[in-house]
Amino acid sequence: MSLNYIKNFYEGCLRPPTVIGQFHTLFFGSVRMFFLGVLGFAVYGNEALHFSCDPERRELNLFCYNQFRPVTPQVFWALQLVTVLVPGAVFHLYAAYKNIDQEDILKRPTYTVFYIISVLLRIVLEMAAFWLQSRLFGFLVHSLYFCDASSLEKTLTFTKCMVPEHFEKTIFLSAMYIFTIITLILCMAEIFEILCRRLGYLTNQ
Repeated sequence: MSLNYIKNFYEGCLRPPTVIGQFHTLFFGSVRMFFLGVLGFAVYGNEALHFSCDPERRELNLFCYNQFRPVTPQVFWALQLVTVLVPGAVFHLYAAYKNIDQEDILKRPTYTVFYIISVLLRIVLEMAAFWLQSRLFGFLVHSLYFCDASSLEKTLTFTKCMVPEHFEKTIFLSAMYIFTIITLILCMAEIFEILCRRLGYLTNQ
């Protein structure tokens, strides 16, 4: 029983019931994770070390960097990827527990509705992540950041800080927005495929 459960969960995670879902999981999901894991570390890995306001005052640099980056981009995007995977993982756990075949997901109305809900939840989570990303990081990384250091010392007001590799960060930030948009398009296309195939099943009956 446990071996069948693991086998069904494994197959369910690797083989979504739609062609678009399989493409999204096996290809685009892998590309997105590779892009974040490899290139993300190269662009953002040493940002805190090279972020400079006053080379002789480390506490000021740390204070301003925490103000500049309340959340590090790598952590945010990693949480985004994990969160977006949750609805699909929950559905596949349910499908594995019930021994539901891939074809049954599209043949039975109840399973189809549950799967569509999981895809809609992915859309909502991606849209929320897009909005949060725009609020936290904006759309453009400038070479200078003006830090309000008055809470650190009353004699300080605004301090200029140098942001390292700002152009590369802008390109990477734009790429992550594009990945989110492509994911949203794939999710909507997957719902369209589900409805078309479901209609095909009803027509054949």
